[in-house]
Amino acid sequence: MTEFLDLHSRTSKALRAAAEAGMQRHGLHLGQNHLLAILWERDGRTPGEIAAAVNVTTPAVVKMAGRMADAGLITRRRDDRDNRLVRLWLTDAGRALRGPIETERRVLEQKVTENLTDTERGHLMSALAKVYQSASDLLGGTIPAG
Repeated sequence: MTEFLDLHSRTSKALRAAAEAGMQRHGLHLGQNHLLAILWERDGRTPGEIAAAVNVTTPAVVKMAGRMADAGLITRRRDDRDNRLVRLWLTDAGRALRGPIETERRVLEQKVTENLTDTERGHLMSALAKVYQSASDLLGGTIPAG
């Protein structure tokens, strides 16, 4: 049944490329939108908290945060109570991207599933959730960062 793995791989690559193009329209790289989304949910998190939430390494978040700070989307500030901690905060520019990025993702999802019926869409989501759970179980319940 390697045709499943082959089709999944091709589909993942195509979706990733389409998502990357969408993020680039807003001056972002794919992945930066996830960091922003975590801060839109609750601003002022540490890189470690963000890394755990998006399943990447803390150094990856630190590197991404540096680029995003240089772009004016976030700021880094020491924690008021624990000077060892750095917290990431949205700037006005970072906050302003919420609507456009959420719309971009919603439009992409609509476009790639527009040929599916509501029933097919439901089956796809259910099947993908089961495949994800099985793959996670093979890895002992931990998904590698990346």
